[in-house]
Amino acid sequence: MHISALTVGQEVGSRRIAVTRQDLVRYAGASGDFNPIHWNERFAREVELPGVIAHGMLTMGAAIQLVTDWVGDPGAVVDYQTRFTRPVPVPDSETGAEIAVVGVIGALDTEKSTVRVDLTVSAEGQKVLVKAQAVVRLA
Repeated sequence: MHISALTVGQEVGSRRIAVTRQDLVRYAGASGDFNPIHWNERFAREVELPGVIAHGMLTMGAAIQLVTDWVGDPGAVVDYQTRFTRPVPVPDSETGAEIAVVGVIGALDTEKSTVRVDLTVSAEGQKVLVKAQAVVRLA
């Protein structure tokens, strides 16, 4: 893919990502984040959350996968940042929660051969990440 073939506003992809309680257990084991808000319904509600919530970094990591799949090389991502705006509640059900991700080209820098991809990340119709932006360097 060459930068000259891209335009600002062009969609690079979209996907829906299922997150279950089982995924939270696996992520906790991999990350070492065993905070009870990610597995204990009673505790999560006691600290005024809507219930068990997904790890923020799990949500962030799931969102960037859209970009790495589009560019074809995770090493091409030279910057990725976001702000967390609301938690992703994960019901105790077979289907869990669903995170929707849409990526569009937000900026092109032909001198540096970089593309900024702006991500819209939502759950239950509400944005859970804002200013989610990844910069990729094209070969």
